[in-house]
Amino acid sequence: MRRYGLYDTTRGLTTLAAAGAAGVLLWAATRVGQPTDRRFWAETGIVAAAGLVMALSQVVGGWTKGLRLRTSPGTFALALLPVLVVVWWIMMASQPGHGWYEGTIVSWSKTLGVTGIVHDLALWHGVLAFGFGLVLGLSFDTVPAAVAAPVAERAVPAPVPVAAGPASEPTMAEQREVGTPAPGRPREVTVGPRWRRSRVR
Repeated sequence: MRRYGLYDTTRGLTTLAAAGAAGVLLWAATRVGQPTDRRFWAETGIVAAAGLVMALSQVVGGWTKGLRLRTSPGTFALALLPVLVVVWWIMMASQPGHGWYEGTIVSWSKTLGVTGIVHDLALWHGVLAFGFGLVLGLSFDTVPAAVAAPVAERAVPAPVPVAAGPASEPTMAEQREVGTPAPGRPREVTVGPRWRRSRVR
């Protein structure tokens, strides 16, 4: 079984570092406060960055395995965009004061009959912002590096003609069988059968 000791150690340390960075970002968000809509969105962005850091820590861990970073179109279209719409809707409807298009979003929520749901989820706006950052980070992926282009096929060398030599010349028996004279000897032709002469006493 293949061991992943170094990879597991690197991934664990990377996750720990990301969790620490996310904690620092969440603490920084508490220092911003929410008295105005500008600070509300600043705090929301910091919390979302904390979720993004946690997700990207796993992507960074993939680099240690020789993988390359890519954007997942399916995750972006099927997961990130719906989450973005929902989180943006709730944040716009629950921002303090009279922020950008707050009255319009609240009016749309009343028309659709989702005011209660929006109000309940708005109590967890920090969780929503963190989740959005997490999904944003998950839209990135690591895949194996591109396979090198195949090596061009080697040209097959043309067959080398074998030079005629003594080994390629027919043997003496073959020459006699086909009636071909051997080199340096006259051609012999058999006219008829040779009868053995009997001795006459």
